[in-house]
Parts: sequence; structure tokens; C-alpha cells
Amino acid sequence: MKKKEKRDNTPGRSWSLFLDRDGVINERIPNDYVKKVEEFVFNPGATEAIARFNHIFGKVFVVTNQQGIGKGQMTHDQLDQVHRHMVSHIEGAGGRIDKIYYCPFLAKDHPFCRKPQVGMGLQARKDFPEVSLKRSVMAGDTLNDMVFGRRLGMATVLIGSDHRLPAKFPELIDYHYENLYEFSRNLDQW
Repeated sequence: MKKKEKRDNTPGRSWSLFLDRDGVINERIPNDYVKKVEEFVFNPGATEAIARFNHIFGKVFVVTNQQGIGKGQMTHDQLDQVHRHMVSHIEGAGGRIDKIYYCPFLAKDHPFCRKPQVGMGLQARKDFPEVSLKRSVMAGDTLNDMVFGRRLGMATVLIGSDHRLPAKFPELIDYHYENLYEFSRNLDQW
């Protein structure tokens, strides 16, 4: 789906890409969390898409809410193992993730790091001063991801088959693709 009005600049090496994890890079487990490596299943084409993104964007980040830690269902070490597994497979496909940011706190506590709050985006800018949030793209599968991106001035890409969100919230969603691979194949149309 194309944006109604074209952005001033198309993504390039001076741009950064922020990716949600569950439902975007890997299969979401309904009403549960990916707590161990064996439960982490890449979405089809995700590793190839990230490798393609690395040739387009200067930086690629993962920003993910992980309240399973706050609920005591997993530990930071378990999450780190899952992320090392994910990064290893992405690198094996020729891609890279520059940094993973996650928020382990409960949604009910409204922590600043939890999307749709902007803490993870601001931390990325602090860690990588060359990152311009106005020259960044947020790709995610939830309304919270779209709000996060919009609050930071990013272009937003909804990933997934929920066609209701673009109709209900057109001001929050610039593009909509079925999966990360389709998004990677259509960047030249921006």
C-alpha cells in the first residue's frame, strides 16, 4: 500500500530502520511469549528481508516490549539467548542488527521504555548520535508500534494481515505490507 503523499526523502544509508520483533521478525505466540530458543520461529523471508534492509538503511534496530520478564515467565538471560539465536541466523543470511532494545516492564506500570512510549527510540538516538528519528522508519504489527513511530516523527509500516488498522487509523500508518519480505521488496516504490 502506498502512502497518500510521498515523503520528501526516500530511505537510504542516512536512514535508520526500527523493527518490532514478535509478529514481524518471528511468529507471535498467541497469549504467550517466546521464552526459549526452541519457541523462536522466523516469519518466512524475514532473514532475507533484513539482509536486504542492511543494503538500504544505515542502521537497523529491534525495539520490542518483553513484559514476560516483568511477569516472571522468563529471565533476562533467557531473552538474551533468544536474541543471540535470532542475530546468529540473521547474520547467517548476510544481515545484521545494530542493537536490540527491549522493555521488560509490565504494561500496567506505563514505563517510558514500553511502546507506544518513546524511550527505546530516544535511547537508540543517544547510543547512535548519527541517527535522525525524522529519517527513520518503524515497522511493526500493532497499533502501539505505529504510535511509537509517529510520536518520534518516523515513517510507519504496518506488517501483517490486519487490514482494519489502516482504515481505522490512516493518520498513523504510511504503508501496509503482509510481511517483512514484501516490505523489503517494495522500498523502491516509496
